[in-house]
This record gives sequence, structure tokens and C-alpha cells, in this order.
Amino acid sequence: MLIRAVLIDLDGTLLDTAADLAAATNRMLAALGRPPATIDAVATYVGKGIGMLVQRAIAGDLAGNADPALVERGLPIFENAYEQESGRATRIYPGVIEGLDRFRGLGLKLGCMTNKAERFTRELLRQQALEPYFDVVVCGDMLPRRKPDPLPVLWSCEKFGLSPAQVLVLGDSLNDVQAARAAGCPVFCVPYGYNEGMPVAELDCDRVVATLAEAADIIARGASGA
Repeated sequence: MLIRAVLIDLDGTLLDTAADLAAATNRMLAALGRPPATIDAVATYVGKGIGMLVQRAIAGDLAGNADPALVERGLPIFENAYEQESGRATRIYPGVIEGLDRFRGLGLKLGCMTNKAERFTRELLRQQALEPYFDVVVCGDMLPRRKPDPLPVLWSCEKFGLSPAQVLVLGDSLNDVQAARAAGCPVFCVPYGYNEGMPVAELDCDRVVATLAEAADIIARGASGA
């Protein structure tokens, strides 16, 4: 693979945001008179955007078949709570900074691709001092369709000025794999993120890497012909 850019997922790949999402979720559930959810449960609800997270949390399962009236009430409660909670307990995963620095050292362009709304994404990247790394940021409310649709990937490739075959997608879930495959990009997955209950070993990714730093090492070896 001749990789010239890397497009990286946010929640579960760059950042561990589950504790903050769970705190906001439980504030919403309490306001609706519903039982609280564990951090582990909320982590499985992540991946399809805030609207689906709210549906899943209210329903208490991945199917998310919740009462539409409760979802309508719960969504603004969640968003208000998450504005206050976002970033409080969020942490950068091990190997992320090393990987980003290594990517930059290889002369690669970098992008962040997420289904999270732009206002939350930009603030998290600023809080964690990650924003300067990225040439492109594409969020869930910026385009007509989001992951697993390939549009955010193709939009990012266009912004990079590169063909999809030159852009590696790096994520943690089926959303990332499906979007990458449909766009024609290679895709690596990390095993530590939020995978909606589907282990990455079962996904159609090109490789499972322990960290972003490992992904950078693989790209470096490929570039050197090793």
C-alpha cells in the first residue's frame, strides 16, 4: 500500500469518551425516570451518532426500539448534559500521540472522521490538544450522510486531493470498515474501542493493530519496501 493520508475515527480510536457519554446518558435517563446504564453498556451504544445513542439508552439495548415521544424528550436533555460532561473524563488512548507524531514524520496528511456533531468534536480536539494534527475534520452533521455511508470518506479524500486507494481509514467498528470498503480505501482497526458488540477480529478489515503507533510502523515499513 502506498499510503499518503490517514483518516482516523474519534470515539474509541483516538479518545476514550465512554465515561463522559455515560454521565450525560444517565442524567438524561434520570430526568426521564429510567434506570441508569453502565459505562460498558453505553460504550456499546456508541457509533451511529447521538440520536441512536439516545434511542439505545432509552430502550436499554442495541436495537434502540424506544418510544419516539421519550426519544424526542430525551435528545435535548442528553445534548445539554453532554455539553457539560464532554471532556471531563475523556482520555487519549495509549499510542495515539506516538502514532500521530509518527504519521506526521512520514509526511502523511491526517484527518479525523466521526459521527459526532461538529460542536462536540471540535471542542474535544481542542481540549485534548489534538486539533493541530488534522488537515481535515469531518463530523456527523456536516454532510447529508454519515458513516457507514462512504460519503464522509470520499469527501475527505477529495479534501486531501488523493484517491481512496491512497488513504488509510483507521477505526474501531463495522461503521468504519463499511465506509472504507464502500469508498475503496484500505482499513485498519484497533481492538480497544467501541464496536457495537462486534469484535474487530470478525470485521473485514485489512489488519487489526494494537495502537496507532503500530499502524504507523506498518506504513513506514511499506513505504521503505520492507
